[in-house]
Amino acid sequence: MKTDLHFQDADTFYEQLLDAHAGLTPAQSELLNARLILILANQVGDAQVLSACIEAAARLPEAPPGARPE
Repeated sequence: MKTDLHFQDADTFYEQLLDAHAGLTPAQSELLNARLILILANQVGDAQVLSACIEAAARLPEAPPGARPE
């Protein structure tokens, strides 16, 4: 599992993600996130890496107050 920054352009990805959520209801936003997770997981493909990613994400603390929303 890669833990160092590996984005070619993190800011552009973040803006694209925000744009994709613009105007969606909370339910539509959750569905978009679920679809994106499954598509990205398919790109990774390796079950051990995916398991490690799930465990790492589950350990992350909650966002501090005032953090940028999803």
